[in-house]
Amino acid sequence: MSPKEKEPKLDRRVVRSRAALKESLLALMALKPFASISITEIVEHANYNRGTFYANYESKEALLDDMIADLIEKLLQSYRAPYEKVEVFHINELPASSVMLFKHFHDHASVYTVLMKSDVLPHLRERMFMALKNISMKELSYPNRGIDEELMATFSIHALLGLVFHWVESGFKHSPEYMQQELVKIINWRPTTVKPNLPPSDKG
Repeated sequence: MSPKEKEPKLDRRVVRSRAALKESLLALMALKPFASISITEIVEHANYNRGTFYANYESKEALLDDMIADLIEKLLQSYRAPYEKVEVFHINELPASSVMLFKHFHDHASVYTVLMKSDVLPHLRERMFMALKNISMKELSYPNRGIDEELMATFSIHALLGLVFHWVESGFKHSPEYMQQELVKIINWRPTTVKPNLPPSDKG
């Protein structure tokens, strides 16, 4: 048998072992902080040995980064969904059904629920923010209205992630479809006035 014929089988083993190690790490993170998890615990939970681990990753941090990278790749695919097949993206005509971001989080609810309750949340949030901000600035061009595009992208992505994280932290209180519809309403809402509801002053 030639090396090329053996390669697909080896690739499948690598994919399988990496998936098992990620599942093991996630299961342990549901029980204890990432900082206190050892490589020995990861491999024992996955029914592998340390040799298998080091054949794939140099550290548990590398394993975590690979897990997050997988999520972010899928996240970016869902973010691009409304505009990847059109020449001009009309935000005010955005159909709620084209917003796939919430479906992505709901499809991976068990993973996000664990990660967002863990000590790696700041790292996860920063990775997600930078990835979304980068493609937003590279792939979307806005009419020049005298607004700093980087500041606008920063504001928009933080607002979007804030909404998504609130939804995840609520235990996915609403359906993805409901969140899609509400996001479109929020995007198109342009208030010009607001009525303050301040408590009465105690000053005489």
